[in-house]
Amino acid sequence: VTFHTGTGTGRHETIVGDKGFFMAGSHVGHDGIIGNGVIVGNNVALGGFAEVADFVNMGGTSAVHQFTRIGKYAFIGGGAPVVGDVIPFGMVDNHGHLHGLNLVGLKRRGFSRETINILRGVYRELFHGDGIFDERFANVTATYGAIPEVRMIIDFIQAGQKRALCLPRHG
Repeated sequence: VTFHTGTGTGRHETIVGDKGFFMAGSHVGHDGIIGNGVIVGNNVALGGFAEVADFVNMGGTSAVHQFTRIGKYAFIGGGAPVVGDVIPFGMVDNHGHLHGLNLVGLKRRGFSRETINILRGVYRELFHGDGIFDERFANVTATYGAIPEVRMIIDFIQAGQKRALCLPRHG
């Protein structure tokens, strides 16, 4: 396992949270931020300035592009090339596409059935609804913005600056 230190042009430090599990050959690039309770599989590579939030599970040999953010409770499939920001609770398939929500992780972490159903509806509306994304996003914000778990997704999307969102494969 390797961790690069911060650089003089970045935040000057690499931050790693508590209770993470880093498997053989994993690498955290310079100026990265890794949250608490993260599981990083064998030979996972995190580029410089990557941000991985709490309780993310990353499958072996996945690779995360520099400046990419991965939201809380996300799951990254083995071998996935992650080049876009992954929403909280998102699940990325081994081709690097958003492939729904990390339902197994949500259940294991004790989220209620009601909350999971709301998150599923929000996901469907945001990524598979009618109209343009900005309109769907505004509707989700107005309708579900008071729900803390949905607010996490809203805030994550609004905070994005460096990378586009990781999106589902259409077609």
